[in-house]
Amino acid sequence: MKNTNNQTQTVQEQRNRISYGMTLLVVGVLIYLFFGINTTATSQTTFSLNLLGSQAIPLSDLVLPAQGTIYLMVGIVVFTGAYQLARGVKSTGLLVGIIAFTFIAAFLTWATQDKSFNLTGMISSSLVRATPIALAALCGVISERTAVINIGIEGIMLMSAQIAVVTATMSHNLYVGLILAIIFGGLIAAFHAYLVIQFKVDQIVSGVAINIIGAGFTSFFSSKYLQSATDTLNNSGTFPIISIPVLSKIPILGPTLFENNIIVYLMLILVFAMHILLFYTPWGLRTRAVGEHPKAADTLGVNVNFMRYINVIIGGMIAGLGGAYFTIGSVGRFDELMTSGKGFIGLAAVIFGKWNPIGAFASSLIFGFADSLQVKLQILRVPIPSEFLLMAPYIVTMIVLTGIVGKAIPPAADGQPYEK
Repeated sequence: MKNTNNQTQTVQEQRNRISYGMTLLVVGVLIYLFFGINTTATSQTTFSLNLLGSQAIPLSDLVLPAQGTIYLMVGIVVFTGAYQLARGVKSTGLLVGIIAFTFIAAFLTWATQDKSFNLTGMISSSLVRATPIALAALCGVISERTAVINIGIEGIMLMSAQIAVVTATMSHNLYVGLILAIIFGGLIAAFHAYLVIQFKVDQIVSGVAINIIGAGFTSFFSSKYLQSATDTLNNSGTFPIISIPVLSKIPILGPTLFENNIIVYLMLILVFAMHILLFYTPWGLRTRAVGEHPKAADTLGVNVNFMRYINVIIGGMIAGLGGAYFTIGSVGRFDELMTSGKGFIGLAAVIFGKWNPIGAFASSLIFGFADSLQVKLQILRVPIPSEFLLMAPYIVTMIVLTGIVGKAIPPAADGQPYEK
């Protein structure tokens, strides 16, 4: 039996090696056909490394021969594909990363030939656009680590966004709006937790109900009151950019990481704080135990339901922070359905990040990059229909959910009610 399993595993590894190797070679051919032959030998691509208005030390623009750069990308991906066929690379994530990097680099080089593209601005915009997705993902991680699925993140963020802008406008204080949005998110999550823990309501049904209520209530309130009372209810302003001394002067990293508003900084702090709490503290051990084997955790004296309540409420508060970003952290007003599915994309980032805070954050950056890219390409007037560019973040979401980078295994008890 053991020999049979080994032979099966070997055959599967050979198939994977061949399939990934051929995929890399095909990508190389596509890069050449789509971008290489459509780029003239004399064209140059200019990548600006300085963000307008930034305090960072200025750098010289990066000027590259467009066709030569694309051919270099073709060479990298083809060489990797040949090596994969001959020897094999164990890391699937590395192979996917090489495919993504070479294709995107070639695409940007082709799209901006004889033009200038602000690379630092693109990176900075990716982080900013990833912020609400990352906060939604952190909400999903902390909830599902205790085996409670919360797909109502979209509704929580939408209602919190409206609460934030209305209270901030009425009080003339952005921090009041921020705090109330966080509290409101926690309250909605507490209601969700009460339904699914106390009454064993189906977790998906409860989450869908929150999304429907959130979309309906905010749309009604917006059309009934906010549109006719913009100055008194829907004009909060936004948090100012805070530059961290010394660090903000670092080229590229300075404008990206150290010149942001408070919500972006809170998101970055939460990512690393949650990772430490989940994997290096007794509270994190109990949280993971409840998600993996609640009966064993209960036997050892862990209050399963209490841990689930606390984690779901904390997750809701994080989603409330994400909702506040859309209004008082970004545009200073509320528009109907302005979250645009970011809560659902956050759930995809949870799966892609394998229920790990840092992994979820890294996944959110990919979605943020796709979102930022479609905006930049519309500005450059790339000969691609704008409808296809707007699809980019959602196409990336579907690719991620296919499990192309490996199977993601959720907590063993995820979505299962617990009875003592």
